[in-house]
Amino acid sequence: MSLCTATIATLRQRLLAKEISPSEIVQDLAKNIEAQNETLGAYLSWDLDAALKAADEVDLSAPLGGIPIAFKDNINVKGQPCTCASRLFEGGYTAPYNATVTHKLTAAGAIPFGRANMDEFAMGSSTENSALRRTLNPQAPRHIPGGSSGGSASAVSSHMAIAALGSDTGGSIRQPASHCGIVGLKPSYGRVSRYGLVAFASSLDQIGPMTKTVEDAALLLESLAGTDGRDSTCLDAEVPSYTKALHKGVKGLKIGLPTEYFGEGLDPRVKELVMNAAKKLEKEGAELVEISLPNSQHAVATYYIIAPAEASSNLSRFDGVRYGNRAEEPRDMLDLYSRSRAEGFGSEVKRRIILGTYVLSSGYYDAYYTRAQKVRTLIQQDFTQAFEQVDAILSPVSPTPPRKLEEAKEDPLKDYLADIYTISANLSGICAMSVPCGTLNEEGDDLPIGLQIMAPHLGEETLFQIGSTWEKIRG
Repeated sequence: MSLCTATIATLRQRLLAKEISPSEIVQDLAKNIEAQNETLGAYLSWDLDAALKAADEVDLSAPLGGIPIAFKDNINVKGQPCTCASRLFEGGYTAPYNATVTHKLTAAGAIPFGRANMDEFAMGSSTENSALRRTLNPQAPRHIPGGSSGGSASAVSSHMAIAALGSDTGGSIRQPASHCGIVGLKPSYGRVSRYGLVAFASSLDQIGPMTKTVEDAALLLESLAGTDGRDSTCLDAEVPSYTKALHKGVKGLKIGLPTEYFGEGLDPRVKELVMNAAKKLEKEGAELVEISLPNSQHAVATYYIIAPAEASSNLSRFDGVRYGNRAEEPRDMLDLYSRSRAEGFGSEVKRRIILGTYVLSSGYYDAYYTRAQKVRTLIQQDFTQAFEQVDAILSPVSPTPPRKLEEAKEDPLKDYLADIYTISANLSGICAMSVPCGTLNEEGDDLPIGLQIMAPHLGEETLFQIGSTWEKIRG
């Protein structure tokens, strides 16, 4: 069996038994990247020499010793490019420091290998907004891989990565994981440090694992989670052994099915797959409970006020003065700012900056931004009340299968609704995970569909409990 098709758990067993070496895994991955990446476009760059050097120095006794991990290209890895898939940084920026997640994974023995493509500055749900290259879905190349962590999902799905890190602001880990048939986890807000992640929307962003199995996601989160003094929003909370939750089963758990997530707009074939999964979990001893999340209908509108507002503030630092694209021969400072940003940012990023600046402007702040924050509180209260009745919530990840490439080219707003079931978890700060649920055949393409499991804040153990049970009964 090729090493690159194996899971973290399997490779760790073989490494500890000294059947294989870390450098063999890296070399096997490199061969697969060279064979597939030109077509699939999952990676923007990779440094084989650096990975092999790290492989020779790794401590095999560490929890992730010898396992190569791909990184979304908005997470800093010292000495590697960090382009955010933007022309703003193309060919001109190398990370001078490690993100906290990079430090934690390398301390656990993992080997950073490869910079995964993404929607520019994580703004999009198809990876078509990358300014540097197009990424295809390995399971259905005529269709999008999802986004914004589409490169990470494509790499794991095509076995060009053992596992990868992504970032999730409104579904950007779960949706591409669903579209590419892998596992994607958005941890609770504050569970994983954001230090070293290029910020999109600071109150929504979370870094999380994208893996082949639920067990691998648990193994990665055990190393990723924990406090960080460099991130004031990172919680000082005990990190449990997530792998112990994998064997608990679902007997006695109450699982909620929100009526608002199974109504108008949901493809009936997707609904059938998700409901079949719920019924199978019920046979394993879970109790299904119908619940209501009445304010979820406002989630998309709320998100597209708050996220662009925070983005317009966060991206103001990219002005052509310190790093990134710098306009040539500017007439004055204002010309330097405007031309550097106009040349460097793509259309979707500009669209969101303009929208965010508008809702924060004088005369509109209270009408839009303040009101959106109030609705966000109502959405959070919906989930708080729901989790008083149930242990977890089950839903689709996306209302439809992955669409075809360039289908939304003439209507960029069309993709905004693709996150209708994932956005609320970010607005509420709860944890959520996508696991493969089945496939739908369209015009000869087998399109993966994901099942979303949501649990209360810091309730990741419940996600692993349900996710691993579903994985076993699905086969």
